[in-house]
Amino acid sequence: MKHMETREYIPFKATHPGNILKDELDSRGISQKEFAQDIGMQKTMLNEIIKGKRAITPEIALSLEKSLGIKADSWVRHQAGYELDCARIKERNIRKTQQIEIWGLIKKYVPVNIFNKRGLLTNSLADNISKIWEIYDVNSIDLLVERVSVHKNKEYYKKSEKLKNDQINIFAWSQLAQWQAKSEVTGTFDAKNKDAVIMELKTLFYSNKNVVNKTKTILNKYGIKFLVIEKFNQSPIDGYSFWSNDNPAIVVTMRKKQLDNFAFTVLHELGHVFEHLQPDRAEEFINIEYPNSDIDEKEKEANRFARQCFIDDTVWQRFLFENPKFNYRTTEKQMIQLAFDLKIHPSIVFGRYCFETKQFAVKTGIDRTIN
Repeated sequence: MKHMETREYIPFKATHPGNILKDELDSRGISQKEFAQDIGMQKTMLNEIIKGKRAITPEIALSLEKSLGIKADSWVRHQAGYELDCARIKERNIRKTQQIEIWGLIKKYVPVNIFNKRGLLTNSLADNISKIWEIYDVNSIDLLVERVSVHKNKEYYKKSEKLKNDQINIFAWSQLAQWQAKSEVTGTFDAKNKDAVIMELKTLFYSNKNVVNKTKTILNKYGIKFLVIEKFNQSPIDGYSFWSNDNPAIVVTMRKKQLDNFAFTVLHELGHVFEHLQPDRAEEFINIEYPNSDIDEKEKEANRFARQCFIDDTVWQRFLFENPKFNYRTTEKQMIQLAFDLKIHPSIVFGRYCFETKQFAVKTGIDRTIN
């Protein structure tokens, strides 16, 4: 039988046994003055009990038993319950104050508005704090601050400063990616399957049919986790690769909803998987848009990996030599022919040509839409 977790009930306000005594006297039509005389108590003392300013002691409980016929231990239990509730309410209020203080600090290091819009947060401060701890893999505000500060000093975040990107948002997105990847279940990863996974992906991109879902199917089959998580504001991320439990993981944003960009991003991150994550599982690579001159060696290696998966460098250099400037009549036809010969989608040729020649304003009939 499954154990059902229950939460301790804490009343909003504790009920003093003096309220019960007042109700009992009212129902019997006994005045406080008369009752005080009956039990040999000063009226002011009785009034203080009824107003909750004085406790019902065992001695008073015995007097109430003799006069009203209600067992003394019942009054004692009510008094003990009242005092316990008061203690619990005090503890809850202290805890609530602490939670408010913690949440105020969290908001300085976490884009809580983004998490809230994505349905990850509720109206419970305690639950929200626990959720942030879970996503960031910490258990205190000190560890959260430390993690955010350490990652802001990483090389790829320094590069992003030139574009005035939001480092807190970028890190938050990466933590969400790692958190969601933990629950993904895939096959067993084997680096020997590199050629097989590349071939299947190239065939998929060539067909351009249900690309995103089938990419996940292919990568999962070979033990690679795959997720699409929309980017956060001021976070021009294309892809992210890291090790998640016993499997490598690739997460993309689809920031540019084009086949060539999607295909290159997936192969770029796959390059990190086979060339960098496989030998060093502590590594992680987040692909942020920044000037080419700032790309470090491992990013260059991943770029070369992706390019080589589609077009051999010798073939590509020859194509660039023959088409230094885009000509609508001839260049587009040669792009389509090259794509046909290599069995890759024409948009991959076109996208790479525009990027490497810096001719981004080129207009063409080649469809780059991802299907």
